[in-house]
Amino acid sequence: MTFQELGLKNEILSAITKIGFVNPTPIQQQAIPHLLENGGDLVGLASTGTGKTAAFGLPMLSQINADSKLTQGLVLCPTRELCIQITNDLLNFSSNMDGINIVPVYGGTDIVKQIRQIERGAQIIVQPRKTD
Repeated sequence: MTFQELGLKNEILSAITKIGFVNPTPIQQQAIPHLLENGGDLVGLASTGTGKTAAFGLPMLSQINADSKLTQGLVLCPTRELCIQITNDLLNFSSNMDGINIVPVYGGTDIVKQIRQIERGAQIIVQPRKTD
């Protein structure tokens, strides 16, 4: 199976080709078509390094309306470091898409800057969620 067969936007396909993605991993093969068809939330379990961020991030980006500045996607993750990593991955995946704004929101940085970024329009917000 190839990424072209999964139904992703051409802008995303060209970005991930440039990154070096060739064939989707098992979690990507299962999650991407499901999310493109059904949308909604996803809980996916797979080992580290299997492409979970692309599994949910690529279909999320494919469904974003870049003309709308409303928040259309929220990614919750367990740590600040993962928040930054996911944001960077999503930025790379969307590098050929115009008008996409992805904002990480986490402690230890300028909250005023984060608020301004969201007010300008953030289609996707990535945020660590405190776990108990």
